[in-house]
Order: sequence, then C-alpha cells, then structure tokens
Amino acid sequence: MSKFSVLLLSIFVFTSLTSSAAVYKGQREFVKKCVKCHKGGQAFIATKKKREWKKLMANKGEKLAEIHLQSENTKAKHSVKYFNDKKYKKKVKHLQHFLVEYAKDSGNVPACD
Repeated sequence: MSKFSVLLLSIFVFTSLTSSAAVYKGQREFVKKCVKCHKGGQAFIATKKKREWKKLMANKGEKLAEIHLQSENTKAKHSVKYFNDKKYKKKVKHLQHFLVEYAKDSGNVPACD
C-alpha cells in the first residue's frame, strides 16, 4: 500500500470517528448548560420517550429552542443567547444523542447529579 493510500485511509478513519455524536459529550453539555435550570437531570430527561426527544431535537434542536424562548419562566428566557450561539448548533447532535440514550423508555440512567 502506498503512503498516499495510508494517509487517505487514516484521514477517513479519524474524521469518521470525530464526526459522530457522543453520549459523553452530550452529557457534558447538559451538565454545563441545562442543569442550572433543570435540576435533577435524571428526572428531567426521563420525562420524555425517545421519540419525543427526537422530535424536539429535530432540525438542530429548533423546537427545543422555541419552547425555551416562548416560556414564561425567566430562566428559560435567559437561554436565548445559548440557543443562538454557534456552539449550541455545533453540540446539539451530542445533546440529542444523550437525551435519547437516557429517555424514559431507554432503560438507562444517566449520572448527571
């Protein structure tokens, strides 16, 4: 195998590994950004089934952001900056993977608290 082929193969492997969503990254994002308002992370995540979390997180979490922005809760309104940030759009796939992994019907329990 030529050096060029090895280089292409290694680039493909490394980019495919980093481009997929990771539960631990989603958990880290949840703990950093969501636990402040949604105390008791385990109970909050288990309020919805996998299908419900997928619907909320569709289109880079637009529905989830909309719910927070339309909320009467002042804490939720403070999240406008977070939902409009590029970091949220970059990390939303990890957050979705985490929420779906620990949904009510998943049988898994996160260690957020």
